[in-house]
Amino acid sequence: MTAMTTLRRIEILADEPLIPAIEQLAATAGIRNYTLLPTLGGVGQHGRWRDDQVSGATAKIMLLAITGDAKAQHLIDLLSPLLEPHGLLLLLSDVEVVRGAHFE
Repeated sequence: MTAMTTLRRIEILADEPLIPAIEQLAATAGIRNYTLLPTLGGVGQHGRWRDDQVSGATAKIMLLAITGDAKAQHLIDLLSPLLEPHGLLLLLSDVEVVRGAHFE
């Protein structure tokens, strides 16, 4: 049977202009590997939104990272001041991964 390691999955949905700052905070927390995913649209607290391909004014990006608990908690602490003012969506969950050392 293949060995599995339990780690933390962090998902952050943010307006595209804020992504460089979030990437910097992730680096500060020791998270060097992540994936940026484009989004098409959705419905949130302030109603429906959709990515405007022409201006990019309402574009949102999902940052996805897998890491250990300590780094995940450090990033959450760093992001806390930005959550309300920027309307970030922050999700944290446990995941089981193969090759767990790859994500540490």
